[in-house]
Amino acid sequence: MPIRSAGILLYRQDPATPAGSGDGLRVWIAHMGGPFWARKDMHAWSIPKGEYADGEDPLAAALREFAEEMGTAAPEAEYRLLGEFRQSSGKLITAYASQAEFAPEVINSNTFPLEWPKGSGKIQHFPEIDDARWFPEQEARLKLVKGQLPILDALVEDVAAR
Repeated sequence: MPIRSAGILLYRQDPATPAGSGDGLRVWIAHMGGPFWARKDMHAWSIPKGEYADGEDPLAAALREFAEEMGTAAPEAEYRLLGEFRQSSGKLITAYASQAEFAPEVINSNTFPLEWPKGSGKIQHFPEIDDARWFPEQEARLKLVKGQLPILDALVEDVAAR
């Protein structure tokens, strides 16, 4: 059974851009925390997401994980299923999208323990997310981890169809 993860891709459309054109599309993505990602920017960002247990509602898990990683609840909005996306690791991400405004004053992510430096015996705690913000769709393509680009593609198709 593959590991399952669920996440939310918030988006907004620049009001000066025609709806459905994709040109004014902005997405909310998060920079992964911890020493491995500390000096990386390109392909080091992700949709806010996290793992969930068998039998758990994926949307409820996505909303929970968004709140844990952002330190703020996801906007109250209508969330649409974009689909399930298999990662190279075999993990399945169930992704939801919503057009919503989101502007937290701070990002206050939960943390994870890690022996760092490796082999030192010292356990340090790092935030799962150390930054998050809005990016234009084309820039987000350079920021997102490559395995999540199909999620962005699905969003672009979904927005164009509306």
